[in-house]
Amino acid sequence: QMQLVESGGGLVQAGDSLRLSCAVVGHRNSDYAMGWFRQAPGKEREGISCISRPDGRTYLADSVQGRFAISTDNAKRTVYLQMNSLKPEDTAVYSCAAANSHYACTGVPAVYQYDYWGQGTQVTVSS
Repeated sequence: QMQLVESGGGLVQAGDSLRLSCAVVGHRNSDYAMGWFRQAPGKEREGISCISRPDGRTYLADSVQGRFAISTDNAKRTVYLQMNSLKPEDTAVYSCAAANSHYACTGVPAVYQYDYWGQGTQVTVSS
């Protein structure tokens, strides 16, 4: 059964960088979209990035444009979220998600598009 295993979160200072990793265990269809979401206390889950295949499209939310980047290493079955210039408002639980059908990554990733979820990794950015 497919599982998503996230890592890379932690406590950092404003302006620092983190790289989140999402290892796909047992997932064999690399054409399905992968997404990153975050949820801060008291707020709804927010889609921040996605990548789809075979079109190779990527999306970054306006709030992270120019600071975050999504990438994949197919050989390692891992998707990454590089997070630079972190701000206190980036503090949230970050979750990786995978679809079980194809969605083109053309806009804000939506929760309903994704079927498999990791447990989340906490990112805390101090002032």
